[in-house]
Amino acid sequence: QVQLVESGGGLVQPGGSLRLSCAVSRILGSIDAMGWYRQAPGKQRELVASITNIGRTNYVDSVKGRFTISRDNGENTVYLQMNSLKPEDTAVYYCRVDRRWGLLKDMWWGQGTQVTVSS
Repeated sequence: QVQLVESGGGLVQPGGSLRLSCAVSRILGSIDAMGWYRQAPGKQRELVASITNIGRTNYVDSVKGRFTISRDNGENTVYLQMNSLKPEDTAVYYCRVDRRWGLLKDMWWGQGTQVTVSS
């Protein structure tokens, strides 16, 4: 069973920074894309940022210039550095990995970590 363990969420003031981590273990096969999603109360889950296995990144417009996604392929870990946080960034953040195992392609989600931006 694939495990995704997230960490780094918390309460921060507007303008502050947080760094989220998502460590993947017990995975067979290889990881293609890794990404971070978020879901605020009453809203749909949205993609925040993604990174391919060759380092190509994609960001939602609202976080461009403030958030940076990166990954350590040797450690099967994906990070999200969040700077200049705004109250509208408040949400539960989930990591997701897309796996390839032979002919099988599937995706796995973390349990979510709360990020609250408030003064």
